Amino acid sequence: MVVEDSAVVRSLLSHIIASDPRLEVVSTVPSAEEAIAAIPRVKPDVISMDIRLPGMDGLEATRHIMSHHPTPIVVIADAVGDRSLAISMNALRAGALSVVEKPAGFAHQNHAAIAETIRTQLYIMSQVPVIRRRTIGVRLHPADVAGIDRLPGRPQMAAIVASTGGPPALARLLGALPADVPVPILIVQHMGAPFMHGFATWLNGIVPQTVSLAVAGEVPLPGHVYVAPGDQHLTVAADGTLHLGHGKPVAGQRPSGSVLFQSLATVLGARAIGVLLTGMGDDGAQGLLAMRRAGAITITEDESSAVVYGMPASAVKIGASGASLPLDRIGHSVLRAITAGAPS
Repeated sequence: MVVEDSAVVRSLLSHIIASDPRLEVVSTVPSAEEAIAAIPRVKPDVISMDIRLPGMDGLEATRHIMSHHPTPIVVIADAVGDRSLAISMNALRAGALSVVEKPAGFAHQNHAAIAETIRTQLYIMSQVPVIRRRTIGVRLHPADVAGIDRLPGRPQMAAIVASTGGPPALARLLGALPADVPVPILIVQHMGAPFMHGFATWLNGIVPQTVSLAVAGEVPLPGHVYVAPGDQHLTVAADGTLHLGHGKPVAGQRPSGSVLFQSLATVLGARAIGVLLTGMGDDGAQGLLAMRRAGAITITEDESSAVVYGMPASAVKIGASGASLPLDRIGHSVLRAITAGAPS
C-alpha cells in the first residue's frame, strides 16, 4: 500500500514498485484516514508511508496502524526538512521499521539509487513480523560468564550497533543511562546517509546524554554519544581519537558495526563494552567476537525484545555474545558493567 498525498509522487512510487517482480501495488491512497479504512480489506504486507499528509500525519497514522492493524511500515521522507525528519524519527519510535528518501524524478542523477533503496527496503520489511513477543527473561551464554565478572579494569568506552528497529531501541537504552555516564558511547545505526544528521539531532533531544555526529580526530568524552556519519566507517585510533574512513563496506554496510567493534578490540581490549541490538543480516557479529576474545564485555539483544533478531542471532551463533538480554535490561547491565565490572 502506498500512502502519499501528492499524485505525482504516488505515480512515481507506483512505477518504482511495479518495476520489481517481487512487489505488487495493491492500493494507493492520498491520506492516512483512507489508508486506515482500507487496511482491513486490502491487508497489505508492507506500507509505504508519507510523513506530511493532510489531516492525520504519518506519525499519527503509524501509531494507529501499529495499535490496530500491525503492519510493516516504511516511512518515505524528505531528508532535508528538519520537521519532517523529526516526525520520521518519531514514527520509527512508534513502530515504523525504516525510513528512506523520497524518490527523485526520472531525470535526477540519484533516481536509480533512491528507487533501488525504496524497492529493497519495501521487500525486506514486508518479511518482518511486527507483532512482538512478550519479554520472557534473560539468557546468559555460559561459556565464559564467570570470566566476565573478573575484568582486568573498568571499561573505558562502549559501542552500540543497531539496524532495523534500532532508533527506538537506542532511545530506550540510552534513556536508561545517566547524563553523566562515565564513558563515551559510540554508535553505528544503519540508515541512509541523508538522515544521519537528523537522527543524531533527534536522539540528542530525547536522551540524557549529549549526542552528535562523530568528527574525525575528536577525543571522545564521558557522557557524550558519537554517531557514525552516513557512509563512513567509525573507528577508534590507537591514540584514542575517533577516525572516519571510506573503506569498503563490510557485511554490506558502511558504516559497519564489525569495523567499529574490531577497533575497540584492538585498541582497548578488555576495557570496552560492545552491544549488538536489533537488525537484519549479520553486521557486528564478527567484530563482537573479536571484542569477546579480547576479554571485553559483549551483550546482544535477546530475541524476546528484538524487532528483527538477525544481527544478534548471528553473534550468538558464533559465540560472540557474553550475555543475551531483553532491551530493558541492557541499559542497567551496561551501567553496572561500567561501575562494578559485570553485567547482571
